[in-house]
Amino acid sequence: MPSTLPDGEPVPADGALPVGVRAGAAPFSVYVHVPYCASRCGYCDFNTYTAAELGGGASQASYARDAIAEVVLARRVLGDAELPVSTVFFGGGTPTLLPVGDLRAMLAAIDAEFGLAPDAEVTTEANPESVDERSLAELREAGFNRISFGMQSVRPHVLAVLERRHTPGVPQQRVAQARAAGFAHVNLDLIYGAPGESDDDWRASLDAAIAAGPDHISAYSLIVEPGTRLARQVSRGELAAPDDDVLADRYVLADEALSAAGYGWYEVSNWAVEGGGCRHNLAYWRGDDWWGIGPGAHSHVNGLRWWNVKHPTEYAARLAGGVSPGHAREYLDVETQRVERILLGLRLAEGIDTVELDDAGRDAARDEAEAGLLDADALRAGRAVLTRAGRLLADAVVRRLLG
Repeated sequence: MPSTLPDGEPVPADGALPVGVRAGAAPFSVYVHVPYCASRCGYCDFNTYTAAELGGGASQASYARDAIAEVVLARRVLGDAELPVSTVFFGGGTPTLLPVGDLRAMLAAIDAEFGLAPDAEVTTEANPESVDERSLAELREAGFNRISFGMQSVRPHVLAVLERRHTPGVPQQRVAQARAAGFAHVNLDLIYGAPGESDDDWRASLDAAIAAGPDHISAYSLIVEPGTRLARQVSRGELAAPDDDVLADRYVLADEALSAAGYGWYEVSNWAVEGGGCRHNLAYWRGDDWWGIGPGAHSHVNGLRWWNVKHPTEYAARLAGGVSPGHAREYLDVETQRVERILLGLRLAEGIDTVELDDAGRDAARDEAEAGLLDADALRAGRAVLTRAGRLLADAVVRRLLG
């Protein structure tokens, strides 16, 4: 089942921000969490619900109304600051389980309350089987200009282990249909390291994704999250746990294939052609401000971070009662913000400015460059940038830089 929420100080009933915390100093984005799926994949620990898991008191049919109520609340909490929305991302779950009219209504509410920037990036995730030519055209007409399809693998036996229900070949068809509908940007998500996947299986998935012609490809290693069905299968010995050495080899295969095809890495797990990077995710990695709409969604404004109640039933009930759905919050002190800038920024191809590091961290950076984990030329220019080998050990590099 989905992971639990962290602790923190309570969010006031009206959602008011502490004195001195104001939006507007950084670009502003909106995330909309749609917590519904037709079925639960065995590896997933996201805050999502199937019809059988949902219980009473909330429904897909009323979700747009609830989300719009939070958009209105967000505008009230943030006051009259000019906050043109740079990016909007509908994630899940499977946002495209909802009617296009509901997605359109939520996007229109964001535009009405805040205003979309003229060049706003507006993304929705989609299961390949949850859209078709008609709905893709309707999504584009509604204002969406970027779409992300969960492909995961091209091999049926790998999809079966991951409990993905889409038909092999359909994601590639959807890329072509999205392009025909006018989507400027299309992403395919891949997962490597599933039990039973071979190097040849992974190469085939990479080749198929590249041949489909998206401008962005994400490749994530399979992680066995506690509490998931996959974790139980691994603990019972029914499936083998992913092997770290195999995962590293698969990452190198991905980077080689994608680089050769013209996709440059811009974040450890993300590659894009020129101009194809996901601006919404960059907003997270660069520490911009965003409001997260929906059950369990997280928000960040000016160093304050908060998160909503998890279950759609409680989420709907709070909004119906005029109460903030915020569960708890925390204020990030100066040192915590510095640590997070290093932790997140180092994942990017642009790296971090070494002024973020203390003396011990700069000494560690020189050691990491000598070990081939940081780019020596970039370091001499005052930036810490991971090499490919460093990307494989990114967490360890961060720990060393932070002492």
